[in-house]
Amino acid sequence: MGARLEKITGTLISSYEREGGINYMDECNLPSKMGVIRILSDIEALLFPGFRENDGIRRDTVRLFTQELLTRVLRDLSDEVEKSIHFSERRTRGRLSREHRVKVREEAEEITYRFLERLPEVRRLLVYDVKATLEGDPAAKSEEEVILSYPGIEAILVYRVAHILWTEGVPLIPRMMTEYVHGKTGIDIHPGATIGEGLCIDHGTGVVIGETTVIGNNVKIYQGVTLGALSVKKSEANVKRHPTIEDNVTIYAGATILGGSTVIGHHSIIGGNVWLTSSVPPYSKIYNQPSRYVVKPGKEEPHDFQI
Repeated sequence: MGARLEKITGTLISSYEREGGINYMDECNLPSKMGVIRILSDIEALLFPGFRENDGIRRDTVRLFTQELLTRVLRDLSDEVEKSIHFSERRTRGRLSREHRVKVREEAEEITYRFLERLPEVRRLLVYDVKATLEGDPAAKSEEEVILSYPGIEAILVYRVAHILWTEGVPLIPRMMTEYVHGKTGIDIHPGATIGEGLCIDHGTGVVIGETTVIGNNVKIYQGVTLGALSVKKSEANVKRHPTIEDNVTIYAGATILGGSTVIGHHSIIGGNVWLTSSVPPYSKIYNQPSRYVVKPGKEEPHDFQI
């Protein structure tokens, strides 16, 4: 190694010691980002068999396919959950004893078993989400098209998976999952949100659904919608900060709805670019008054724009 590279190496290692931001390599690593992404891919294959693989699934091999995937997810997710719990307890307890680490391993495996047992219910909810999207978007031609190509369904799928781990109290991994799909789809759903059946996110880019949001059944959300919080202190993070959206509500593009006490009554329609910080009753239609604009006669010659 050359002298300049040796110097850079030493400087970086010094920054590890001084600034932190390094994995706990001597004891137990943090969850693997790539590992969590691979697990998500396997879970998606379990939820929609044949839609993520190069080859379709045959009836005579579906049991073997499912058992192999379940075995792999059990092993891999247990490992990542163990790391997550270990991280959380290490922060509060310090270095863990060998006996306690065995208990953490057993807890991680039990959480993963409970997670896998809930996958049939996740499938039921996702089928409903797919049907809601097909019915809600005139451009959608089939359920297969929705599953294969709609970013809203991918974001909802990952949310429903991550939400189970969130309710189990697993640190880190739920946010890793939802932020991964956020990067892919532009749809940001916090795993702590509570979402009912038949959610349709149409187009989806720029949608934000905060941690304490509650969404009922058969809700339709367009691109650029924010279900967010009013300004709160960090110490108030555990209070309900985000709105409640009751059943059969449609929220059009660019609408912003803020505040933990804000309730959008069932069967309401929230128009595009509306800003709401207070509740509205059921069957409301909320929209902005069109602003007055002026149209000047056009000219045949091209305009001379200067910047």
